[in-house]
Amino acid sequence: MTSLEIMADSPSARANDFVSTDAAQLASHMSHCASSRSRFFDLYAAAEFLHALARPRIVTVMVLAAMGLSLIVVA
Repeated sequence: MTSLEIMADSPSARANDFVSTDAAQLASHMSHCASSRSRFFDLYAAAEFLHALARPRIVTVMVLAAMGLSLIVVA
């Protein structure tokens, strides 16, 4: 645990010095974020992006696919 993380956790630091407490909390948050990145973080991020991109359009894509399939079957 770094000294900035210790400062973020101490109640006296919060009451006395807002600037260094904010910096300590930011350092603690950044440390947590850096440690939570796994080997597959980029894959998870790409999958989440594709899911967010396709989710609002899934009904439209399904309707268009059904219409295209019906045109192929009828013809």
